[in-house]
Amino acid sequence: AANLDLVVPVFAAANPEPRWRLLDRYLAMAELIEAPALICITKSDLARDAHGRLSTDLAEALAEYERIGYPVLITSAQDGSGIAELRQALSGGQSVLLGKSGVGKTSLLNALQPDLGLRINEVNNTTGKGRHTTSQAVMFPLDSGGDIIDTPGIREFGLWGIHPEDLADLFVEMRPLLGGCRFGLGCRHLEEPGCAVRRAVMGGAVSPQRYQSYVKLLEEEVRP
Repeated sequence: AANLDLVVPVFAAANPEPRWRLLDRYLAMAELIEAPALICITKSDLARDAHGRLSTDLAEALAEYERIGYPVLITSAQDGSGIAELRQALSGGQSVLLGKSGVGKTSLLNALQPDLGLRINEVNNTTGKGRHTTSQAVMFPLDSGGDIIDTPGIREFGLWGIHPEDLADLFVEMRPLLGGCRFGLGCRHLEEPGCAVRRAVMGGAVSPQRYQSYVKLLEEEVRP
């Protein structure tokens, strides 16, 4: 997908459970191509209590992404919540949906524009993994304006062509700290003494989960 106005990582509130490190990879990619991102949570009806409140773990995880500046939209194709807001967010530009198989991208598209008539596959009850409904990237024009690109379900997602020293710049909460380390811009934010990023993690300004996503990408995924 090219010429994107919005990247929309889609994660189910449950069935399958959200993988936050995968979300961090999506967000790093969006920062790399300088496209804004909107985090979309589907199947919210599966994660609400009798009073309509999201589970504590889910609410706290999403609050952290909102704290660092990423908008979060909670939706449900079953009860229609958040669909009008998502339709408005997608209007007038070119957006791409990213997500694992089974998170509900196809149901979401059907809720946005029912006449698309897209096929829906259930999550495999044995493995908990989704079955592929979309097998290629497809662009749909929306009646509300704009275009949306649906992509095949992704189970693994890596970043390529990024120099290790540039990775921290793709984590928005680390960006203001870069250059403030004892070893300046040459700091990899791993074991170096006087690292401003590690100090921010210990002080609560950078979440440990996001920092671990950075470390995993740095050590295992990033290839120049």
